[in-house]
Amino acid sequence: METNFFVKTHGLGNEYIVLDQASINFELTKDRIIQLCNIHVGIGSDGILLKVPAGKADFGLRILNPDGSEAEKSGNGLRIFAKYLYDFGFTNQRQFTIDTLGGVVTAHVLELVNGKAFMIRVDIGRANFKAAEIPVRFSKEECFDEPLSIDGNEYRIHCVAVGNPHCVVLRDQLDVAEIKRVGTLIENHPMFPNRINVQFVKVISRDVVEALIWERGAGFTQASGSSSSAVAAVLVKKGLTNRAIAVKMPGGALKIEIDESWDIHLTGEVREIASGVLSKELFW
Repeated sequence: METNFFVKTHGLGNEYIVLDQASINFELTKDRIIQLCNIHVGIGSDGILLKVPAGKADFGLRILNPDGSEAEKSGNGLRIFAKYLYDFGFTNQRQFTIDTLGGVVTAHVLELVNGKAFMIRVDIGRANFKAAEIPVRFSKEECFDEPLSIDGNEYRIHCVAVGNPHCVVLRDQLDVAEIKRVGTLIENHPMFPNRINVQFVKVISRDVVEALIWERGAGFTQASGSSSSAVAAVLVKKGLTNRAIAVKMPGGALKIEIDESWDIHLTGEVREIASGVLSKELFW
């Protein structure tokens, strides 16, 4: 593969730059991550997916946020990475495992279009509601349907980990301006020592819900696989939906299935935007 080769791909408008650590000739420092993800002085992205040597799985992955921090897991990122691995010949198998900070996951390439991976399912892991393991600083074993005062309003929060931490808030109506205003306040609240992803959710039926996403380290995003998984886990636990639902976000819908053991499976499409070589002038 050519030195400093990159691919930019999106899953429902949630876009990532994919790089192979073995083929880049620079160190991905915090400042360089921020620059690459900036649309004005870089490529512009919701994050970077870095292929690294495998540990406990077929492939290794680091997920880097646009603020330079590192995420444990990303549902859209994992599907984008799986497409990259298949499309660029790292594997000819339609099922393989990926090692992340949030644990090992299994990816399934379900559908090809013109020989390229298109519809991908990721077995993202098991929902965990234990506050100490999410983590949440909270006196009870679970922080579920609990009040949180933010910006002069009281929100009922439901916290869950799906390999990374999430805070789900049910709303009668969804307002982009509202989540943009309070998302960062919830993300950085002292009760969340590692910060947290935030979802505002409206239940449409037992099979369909709508969600707005505030992603830790990235801000308001068009879609998120791990956030959709967290939303489904909370709604199933509350008895508000079936175990298989569609989560509709501004960028599109993901299919989420939760089995009796609380293992989560998410399915959706991924599309390549562009590929090329980073300029030598980028980091002058």
